[in-house]
Amino acid sequence: MKDYWEEPDVKSKQINTRKIILSVIICIFLVAMIVIVALYITNNEFRNWIDVQIFRKEILQDGVTTIELDESETSNIYAFNKYIGILSKNKLKVYSSNGEETTNLEVQITNPLFDSANRFLAIGESNGQKVYVIEDKDVIWESEVEGNIAKVYVNKNGYVAVIMTGMSHKSGVQVFDPEGNSLFISFLSSTMAVDVSISNDNKYLAIAEVDTSGSIIQSNIRIISIETAKTDPSNSVEKNYKSEQNKLLVNIAYQDKNKIVCMYTDTMNVIENDQERVVFDNKDKKIIAQSIELTNHLVSIQEEASGIFSANSVVNIMNMDSNHTQNYTVETSVKELYTKGDIIALNLGTEVEFINTGGWLVKRYIASQEVSNITVSDNIAGIIYRDKVEIINL
Repeated sequence: MKDYWEEPDVKSKQINTRKIILSVIICIFLVAMIVIVALYITNNEFRNWIDVQIFRKEILQDGVTTIELDESETSNIYAFNKYIGILSKNKLKVYSSNGEETTNLEVQITNPLFDSANRFLAIGESNGQKVYVIEDKDVIWESEVEGNIAKVYVNKNGYVAVIMTGMSHKSGVQVFDPEGNSLFISFLSSTMAVDVSISNDNKYLAIAEVDTSGSIIQSNIRIISIETAKTDPSNSVEKNYKSEQNKLLVNIAYQDKNKIVCMYTDTMNVIENDQERVVFDNKDKKIIAQSIELTNHLVSIQEEASGIFSANSVVNIMNMDSNHTQNYTVETSVKELYTKGDIIALNLGTEVEFINTGGWLVKRYIASQEVSNITVSDNIAGIIYRDKVEIINL
């Protein structure tokens, strides 16, 4: 009887030993993962090693897909959605991320102004009348405006606004729906429209206007009800936000919850709940570049001295929902800034770093020559040279 009762105790001990060993291994693995994640977040050198060696985020110039350009032709290159568009001789050639030409569109424009959002691309003739809108890879409508086009804008739902000059009024804004129907024209008699934005719910048009006719610069943001303007443009203005005197308004952008982000030469502000407040002040800072052309974020790059003859560039990325600012530092001066959607492209000379609005590296491109021009969307970027375009998949 004694032997009978002792055998299960041995088995029980063996099972408990296995459980203990397994638990220890799991604990070691979890601790190791926590340490690795912590190092990745806090240690720049470790994060760079992981990005390059493990995630393969660093790419060299000789390892990317290339689109050859005819140097004898003037080519205008623009990244939109997941494509690279090259406009030359009234033809828009659309290339996929692997460099294959997917379509060839007839576009009667020689000096283009581009804008894109979501799957839409708007093209206007600078100082001309023609406007085209492309959805994915097809022209869905074209039209002509009565003034000279100064800027085109398209929101993520396909609504288009065109700033015009050269009319009886000082400037005007014409709005089209996604089918190309003209909804209304808003005329500005004494001010110049410098930028426009349409809310994500398609209900409001914001016009950034500047009056420089007097000794004092006066900026203003006019909010128009699109629904009212369709039938009664003269009574469609819902709000006017008058800026402080001598503040020069440069850009505006609607973001979620009908927030309007405003970029002045000296501050970046937000209009929310009918109140305008400063969210970033340039005073006493060496600002290299700024942008509000991001999804629910803004970015400001500040240069800070790191030595007697050296400087770092600190990229401040502010989330407009939480008001939290994320920093990303590069150990050199940023030459140019490009933004679209969730992507921030930093031209560092012979390198380009693509980061997202969370402050994480997406791709690092290393060239053997100076990078002079970049075009970027949420999904794809083009490094533009005189004789070629190199494609970076993001």
